Amino acid sequence: MQPFVEFSMERWQSTYENRVDYNLSESGVHPMTLRELLDLARVESVDDTLVGYGQSNGSDELRARIAALYHGASDANVVATNGSAEANFVALWELVEPGDEVAIVTPAYGQTLGLAPMLGATVRPIPLRQELGWQPDPDDVARGVTGRTKVLVITNPSNPTGAILTADSRAALVAAASRAGAWIVADEVYTGAELEPPETPSFFGDYERVLATGSLSKAYGLPGLRVGWVVAPTALAPRLWARTDYTTISTGALTDRLAALALRADVRPMVLHRTRGILRGSLEVLEHWLGDAGCFSYLRPQAGAIAWVRYDLPVNSSRLAERLRAEQSVLVVPGDHFGLDHYLRIGYGLLSQDLTAALERVKKVLDTPHA
Repeated sequence: MQPFVEFSMERWQSTYENRVDYNLSESGVHPMTLRELLDLARVESVDDTLVGYGQSNGSDELRARIAALYHGASDANVVATNGSAEANFVALWELVEPGDEVAIVTPAYGQTLGLAPMLGATVRPIPLRQELGWQPDPDDVARGVTGRTKVLVITNPSNPTGAILTADSRAALVAAASRAGAWIVADEVYTGAELEPPETPSFFGDYERVLATGSLSKAYGLPGLRVGWVVAPTALAPRLWARTDYTTISTGALTDRLAALALRADVRPMVLHRTRGILRGSLEVLEHWLGDAGCFSYLRPQAGAIAWVRYDLPVNSSRLAERLRAEQSVLVVPGDHFGLDHYLRIGYGLLSQDLTAALERVKKVLDTPHA
């Protein structure tokens, strides 16, 4: 049994995110209400839904609508899960064995960084470099993926940087995985939340050993449905489904139905249009504030409701985040949780008026960094 690795960011968020006035730690947009979703789908109610056990890998309807988002996929490639967190978990649980190496493009959401060592693997980071526009250096890719690499984990669009991999970066990562015979686990949960078109293409289909994960939490503003998925080669999908027999067994019958509505071909574009409207309006508020504050540097995010900003103040990021929480009831994610001090991940997916009020409180702490 490997030592337990605490997931620092999730512990921080789950402890405080519902106990602060303003949550800037969230990486998705202001959530939809059930009424908003039903109105977009032109459905009066879902009162006739049987609240029983549904198809445990996702209803046929839901899996078909997920598959339609991936070139060359069918419902046989899809396993519905409770959020992308379960999808990432069962993917690594299936693929990683003690002694393996797992290469992870970093900074990254900490789930796979913590889970891989608990499965007995060695983690080899591949850093994204700010001077390259938060892209990986090809030499780092070559060093990070070795003959012992079993899995290469990629988050695209990126969390926390909000950057989208270029065609050259994608090609270098796929080529490295192919040389090693490694699997790619592509966390694509921010696809659909691009500030400008086009939608980020999936890694699924670029290479025969790709598992792509996603969910309705970030780009869709429906995190409370807890519906995610993994799209995998046809031979592997049943094995991932079998793993979920040991975790949550299935998504909920009601959330499965609502997820299928959100992914309906005529509804999904309207949901994502709402998302992009919130992102564009709120990013304008945030960028104006960052410019006035005078202590930040950053690259403009391309996708997701997150800005990864470096600050020029003599205070540790966790200490600064704790002061914001304790003194101003505002929650942000400290750069420490991604292994980079003097950064903050600021979620800007709030409605503009709420974001403005939250940032005014942040300014009060920035004005007294030594307190």
